[in-house]
Amino acid sequence: MLSVASARQSDNLGAAGNMEVDQVQRMIRLKRKIIEVATACNEGHIPAAFSILDILWVLYDRILGITPETLDDPDRHRFILSKGHASIGLYIVLAERGILDPSHLERFGMFGSILGGHPDRTKVPGIEASTGSLGHGFPMAAGLALGAKIRKTSSKVYAIVGDGECNEGTIWESAMFAAHRELDNLYCIVDQNHSGDIALHAGDFRQKFESFGWHTVRINGHDQDEIYRALSQHVPGKPVAVIAETIKGNGCKIMENSPEWTHKYPRPDELEAMLQTLR
Repeated sequence: MLSVASARQSDNLGAAGNMEVDQVQRMIRLKRKIIEVATACNEGHIPAAFSILDILWVLYDRILGITPETLDDPDRHRFILSKGHASIGLYIVLAERGILDPSHLERFGMFGSILGGHPDRTKVPGIEASTGSLGHGFPMAAGLALGAKIRKTSSKVYAIVGDGECNEGTIWESAMFAAHRELDNLYCIVDQNHSGDIALHAGDFRQKFESFGWHTVRINGHDQDEIYRALSQHVPGKPVAVIAETIKGNGCKIMENSPEWTHKYPRPDELEAMLQTLR
């Protein structure tokens, strides 16, 4: 017979197990939606969206605190998807959180739709900056963080950049600026899915950001608890760089780490195979 303490421990383990199962099932469901929406109009970078999906979910579920009612709160936390080509992942998460009307997903990438291949802040609720040209979103995030400091608010700013995007000089100009202005309300998440390695090996991003005066941490970008702990860190006077090791196309064996699928859509037979094997 279990003791009271053992019973409680067993209950807690069961609850944790259920949470993990729910988490996995949710990610599979969101990935399924990304594939279906992208395939319907032959638009969207599916593998890029998969590599940041866990990060996006943690941001909107546990960090940002953004709701449909607080979209215009001047003191809100802000998020910028600097690697704007992964927008379909962001749209799916916004719809899941009730910030975006899910009916818009049916017209993603179509003429007259508010949802384009890159996010547009003038059309899509919850989008803080129009991005697409790599290297532009992160400087805007740094500017927003400085603005929050000047206004003396508790607002924090989070940006996801791609590892290939870090070839852009604006990334490092902004990193230098943020450290100089001691923007400890700024978080840069590097999606290191190694997709750019085929063209250029950029080296150790953790070491690079540290050399610019940032506090840095390296994590598994698909472990939601690791993501949450990293984004909850605060070091007075220092911005935070989170180097997230991810897999491009994570959870879909057909797409994982395959350059062929960067901007490609499945045939009907491939679609069914993908949906059946998602994990």
